[in-house]
Amino acid sequence: MLKAFVQAFRTPDLRNKLLFTLFIIFLFRLGSFIPTPGVNYTAVNACVNATQSGDLLSLINLFSGGALLQLSIFALGIMPYITSSIIVQMLRVVIPHFETLYKEGASGQTKMTQYTRYLTVGLAILQSSTILAMARTGQLFGNSEGACGEVIPDESILTLVMMVIVMTAGTSMIMWMGELLTEHGVGNGMSILIFSSICAQFLPSLWSIAQGSGGIFSFFVVVAVVIMVVAVVVFIEQAQRRVPVQYPKRTIGRRSFGGNTTYLPLKINMSGVIPIIFASSILSIPGLIAKFNDPNAGWVQWISANLLNQTSWIYITAYEILIICFCFFYVSITFNPDDTADNIKSYGGFIPGIRAGQRTADYLRYIIHRINTVGSLYLATIALAPTLMVIMLGLGNNLPFGGTTILIIVGVGLETVRQINTQLQQHHFEGFMS
Repeated sequence: MLKAFVQAFRTPDLRNKLLFTLFIIFLFRLGSFIPTPGVNYTAVNACVNATQSGDLLSLINLFSGGALLQLSIFALGIMPYITSSIIVQMLRVVIPHFETLYKEGASGQTKMTQYTRYLTVGLAILQSSTILAMARTGQLFGNSEGACGEVIPDESILTLVMMVIVMTAGTSMIMWMGELLTEHGVGNGMSILIFSSICAQFLPSLWSIAQGSGGIFSFFVVVAVVIMVVAVVVFIEQAQRRVPVQYPKRTIGRRSFGGNTTYLPLKINMSGVIPIIFASSILSIPGLIAKFNDPNAGWVQWISANLLNQTSWIYITAYEILIICFCFFYVSITFNPDDTADNIKSYGGFIPGIRAGQRTADYLRYIIHRINTVGSLYLATIALAPTLMVIMLGLGNNLPFGGTTILIIVGVGLETVRQINTQLQQHHFEGFMS
């Protein structure tokens, strides 16, 4: 692997791509530490040290690389873009125009990308306004008003509008850097930025277990469990159900086409980390509403004890059910057996032993349901593994990282190494995966 890494830097075009990728990551991490104009940085640091943010805010802070609680210019991170991308994909089900654009090819994808950008800006304005409103009252950090100083000393309308514009511009710049990274760098730009944000928080969060009530023993137990989870994730993420497809031999003029056997690769985890993000967001909405109400109210205390406490069995049960449901929902949107069967039939292909057309679609639907059952259980298990580990070790409600962290780190790492390996093989070099 080290030899392949050296060979990658000896290849001029690949070296330029790697250096450009590192430069964009550096700019992204630098922007995470530049405070938004109008923020009292000293008060922010005091609040961060005593923060007890909820799950939704923890998720956004994770994807922003800690920039959210710092109220930096990149405080929103890539989360508005992720949310808008998911919304645009879901609109294909309810709005026929989006489904038509999806089937138009490159031109339709360009229009959908443009809609995603517009929606990202709108969500950035909404999220930045909400975050600033919570920061003014201390709810962003889980503290009462004035508990850690005035985070925003000047609360005039002009100052708040300027801060919203700066945070929204920061999100737009992140989106632009991600697209540049995809075009001129290595790997998917948005995934690389998320990967760098999570890696910046992962090791400090892991070490916080040893410094907290868990001690060194709990730290080594957690590290051992993380290594085993990573091994499982690597195995499952690369596992495929290969459905054989036979194409008959055709003669056109003097040339022969087809006559080969290929396969349709179906991943076990076809939905990625999207169901975990959905489930975390849905479970965090009641807690977000409760933050703006009387903390002594009965329903607010019940939400705090059950839906904000990640070690509560009510939270664990609801979290697992939502992940499984969203797995089936998201796969039903992204993979259409009828369209796949029609494409196979249009090229004269067929699955051995299965009649082309509707029988093929029914067969693919049957396979997808079986695979998705295993995939959803795997995803729910990985997502809940850190929580169950915390309960068994008696670490309280201290969850420094979750299953989403491991899934993204491993998934993006594997995909990036695979792309580097492909480009190395084009230059007749030995790759990372050999």
